[in-house]
Amino acid sequence: MTPFKTLTSRTVVLPAANIDTDQIIPARFLTTTTKQGLGREAFHDWRYDKDGAAKPDCILNQIDPAEHRVLVAGRNFGCGSSREHAPWALTDYGFRAVVSTEIADIFTSNALKNGLLPVVVDEETHARLVEHAGEPVTIDLQASELRMGNHVVRFTVEPFSRECLLDGVDALGWLAGRIPAIEAYEREHAA
Repeated sequence: MTPFKTLTSRTVVLPAANIDTDQIIPARFLTTTTKQGLGREAFHDWRYDKDGAAKPDCILNQIDPAEHRVLVAGRNFGCGSSREHAPWALTDYGFRAVVSTEIADIFTSNALKNGLLPVVVDEETHARLVEHAGEPVTIDLQASELRMGNHVVRFTVEPFSRECLLDGVDALGWLAGRIPAIEAYEREHAA
């Protein structure tokens, strides 16, 4: 996982409320145990018609994911069933952060474990982001700030998850990085 320190990116706005995990990655694509390739299926039913052709009016088909790494979503983003494939699909598509006024708890947990930063902001900041869709924002995880022009808002992230994101590791990687200290402790306290 790539460390998340500071991200400056253009935004893409999906203002609908209650975007659930089945909309993010439909259940028929949950047969894989790998993250690679799931970005093609992210928001599949929004992006493609029944024949698999890209819908030209879908904003996700109009942007360059390499330049639009911040998703601004409506209230209650990521609700529905717990599926780790949802943040997998979003990160494989190219997103590094999701910003909303409300993000589902289980989605938040899965996102943090998989390198996707969920950022909860107030209604005023969200309205400003929606109004200025496509404009660049800076998300500074070290300072816990989202900046758009002169507008700065602080956000919170659970401390352990924040540390893992800053270091670019998941919980297992964090633990693996402490193996020498664990082994030294065991040697010192052997019976």
